[in-house]
Amino acid sequence: MPASSPALDTEWSLLLAACSAFAHPKNLDRVPSRLAEPMNWASLLDLAEQHGVAPLLCHVLSPIENEVPDEPLGWLKQKYQTNIRKSLILAGELIRVLDRINALGVEVMPYKGLVLAETMYGNIALRPTGDIDLLIRPQDFPQIKNAVRELGYAPHTTLSETEERAYLISGYECAFDCAAGRNLLELQWALQPRFYAVDIDMDALFRRAIPATVAGWKVKTLSNEDLLLVLGIHAAKHLWGRLIWLCDIAQIVNLPNLNWDWIVDQSRELGIARVLSITLQLTGVLLEVAPPPSVRGKLLDDRVSVALADEIRTRVVSRTSLNPESLAYFRLMMRLRERKADRLKFLQRLALTPGPNEWSAVRLPAPLFPLYRVVRLSRLAARLVRA
Repeated sequence: MPASSPALDTEWSLLLAACSAFAHPKNLDRVPSRLAEPMNWASLLDLAEQHGVAPLLCHVLSPIENEVPDEPLGWLKQKYQTNIRKSLILAGELIRVLDRINALGVEVMPYKGLVLAETMYGNIALRPTGDIDLLIRPQDFPQIKNAVRELGYAPHTTLSETEERAYLISGYECAFDCAAGRNLLELQWALQPRFYAVDIDMDALFRRAIPATVAGWKVKTLSNEDLLLVLGIHAAKHLWGRLIWLCDIAQIVNLPNLNWDWIVDQSRELGIARVLSITLQLTGVLLEVAPPPSVRGKLLDDRVSVALADEIRTRVVSRTSLNPESLAYFRLMMRLRERKADRLKFLQRLALTPGPNEWSAVRLPAPLFPLYRVVRLSRLAARLVRA
């Protein structure tokens, strides 16, 4: 497996062995043998923190903690306890927010974060949670925004009424701050900004939702099949840059009775079959969790997907990322799409969809708001010249 330097080989080997062992307990016996090798514990802990798997690492090493030096073991236990405290705070906030929104008779769906930790890991302490993610319908945003404002939440970015209407079409989320933290709550009416050209029917997600319990509170959340696709496109947007995202995928892939035929068909309908293929390849190579052979035959024979998966695996392990505002990033995003029509749609929307950056760069009166497309094009042209 490639690494940024030979010194990281041992650390990566242990970290991946621990994540694989959590996904497949039969692999637990590999962990002690990795611990017997010379270990740069500072590098290992840095990797675990960056990739969001420190609680998992602590969980896997705890039964053999006598083989772990005291200082790194203490650091891992501290991270584990810190994550518990933060998760409990967020659970309290989630219940407070849901209680207020439910009083309106408005349907919302928590997902990722706490819901993912409890439903897929069985323990909110095992997965870091940074905020509260709620899926909503765009038409409900004004009402929900006013409701959470009464609880002390304020939008992180202030938009005018005209900008907000446009952003509900072009954007996908609004982050809120409160006394407990910045960006603590995210209301999401789509899964990605519109220019990514993955047009998922939000109403259909709500119709397919399944019941779950989070911190003793009954909620509806994404079906397992939808969750696999949603987490796959989220990881793709960030170039699969953190192991925790692949651990999430592994937990879903391990579930019995997944409707793989529907997953494959839906990925093709949305034009994200290549994204799904790369996601499953990375999970298989790095964590040794693979879908049934019949699925591999349908999705993983694409040569482009195999080449891209190898390129991205190298980036993940070597910790070389792309600036999400760079041309190289957008070129890679296009390569992730298997259909020419989706690549063209991505380019068109990328070029012609203004957003908060354009609105803050140039202040135009409301009657001239359509001219922000020109502002967008000019900013992109300037970036091309600089490149």
